[in-house]
Amino acid sequence: QVQLVESGGGLVQAGGSLRLSCAASGRTFSSYAMGWFRQAPGKEREFVAAISRSGGNTYYADSVKGRFTISRDNAKNTVYLQMNSLKPEDTAVYYCAADPINDSPPYEYDYWGQGTQVTVSA
Repeated sequence: QVQLVESGGGLVQAGGSLRLSCAASGRTFSSYAMGWFRQAPGKEREFVAAISRSGGNTYYADSVKGRFTISRDNAKNTVYLQMNSLKPEDTAVYYCAADPINDSPPYEYDYWGQGTQVTVSA
């Protein structure tokens, strides 16, 4: 089992940047593919980005492609989400998740963090 803790959320103006981190503990981090999701008030949770175990493959939702970058540091047991050119519609609670089985899509995430709030003001 793995425990996930997100950090790095906050309030930022439109056009600004934030970097989210997700620290993992428990089983070997490098054995998990990782993903980021978000949920805005009144909306369903949606996929944002994913990264393979080695970090060699990344995947993005169309809404964030070119603005967000997912990366991981297996030595630090951490996955990151660099968010640039933020828009008010990026406001949401952001969650990281771990897939212990699949190293390519479709991923099935068994473990989830508690989330970190990102608020983008106009």
